[in-house]
Amino acid sequence: MKRRQLGASGLEVSTIGLGCMGISQSYGTPLEPAEGIKLIRGAFDRGITFFDTAQVYGPYTNEEVVGEALAPIRDGVVIATKFGFNIPEGGGMDSRPTHIRATVEDSLKRLRTDYIDLLYQHRVDPKVPMEDVAGTVKALIAEGKVKYFGLSEAGVANIRRAHAVQPVAALQSEYSLWWREPEEQIIPTLEELGIGFVPFSPLGKGFLTGTIDASTRFAANDFRNQVPRFSEANRAANQGIVETLARIAGEKEVTPAQLALAWVLSRKPTFVPIPGTTKLHRLDENIAAADIELSESELAQIDHAFSNTAIRGERYSPQQQARIDR
Repeated sequence: MKRRQLGASGLEVSTIGLGCMGISQSYGTPLEPAEGIKLIRGAFDRGITFFDTAQVYGPYTNEEVVGEALAPIRDGVVIATKFGFNIPEGGGMDSRPTHIRATVEDSLKRLRTDYIDLLYQHRVDPKVPMEDVAGTVKALIAEGKVKYFGLSEAGVANIRRAHAVQPVAALQSEYSLWWREPEEQIIPTLEELGIGFVPFSPLGKGFLTGTIDASTRFAANDFRNQVPRFSEANRAANQGIVETLARIAGEKEVTPAQLALAWVLSRKPTFVPIPGTTKLHRLDENIAAADIELSESELAQIDHAFSNTAIRGERYSPQQQARIDR
């Protein structure tokens, strides 16, 4: 697989990474640890070197699976994880320096490594100055426990505040054909500052694959049951965008998922999406998107088809929405 650099940081990763969250939570029945390890190693065998996890995924169990899977090949991969939630006390945000340090030590043990390649603040903590957060990560970098600093779902003001203390290598936020808000302010700021962009949910949490419609019934523990955009009425209202994507993909002789990923990759050479999956055949499908070239006319066709399409439903529940930095 080809590689990309995340902004001006010098951090080089595979063109597509693997979002590992779904192995342990959120999308119905999680994989058994052995199956998760098999999937992650299968991704590495196929050229993926960039693996994304977090303390809160599971919680904790995802880091353990990622750590066990990658321990034998540690020198050949980039591991990203995230801090910022006080999991034992109910999951509220907590980016106090002492908490960052304590939880990073725990992450290192679970990941079976003595350094974290890319450490993200999972969500901006309004109670802790960003300068304190960035300063703590800067110290961890100086100590060799972390290599690069990242932010997740941070707004422009906090991106700038963090970057002034410790250069931010990457911002992780949702971005896809059905969520393009980052184009307004976030992406121009990243370009200005030389920060890479790691889009999560580049397939619209599965909706853009064309395998979900108004009649789909999610498992009881699937988080999409609480996402307004995935209500039955909103899925029906949004079905037109999938049909449009499928039509254009058919003309290109690729799948809708591949077209959606190729579109994200075409936006900027510093974008590295991290689609998640629990199935090797879907992993192969996603990886093939890295070799799809979209012409100017094809990109114009896609933009024309989607630019005037209103998407129904918020992308998060009200509780989750409250945690997004603006």
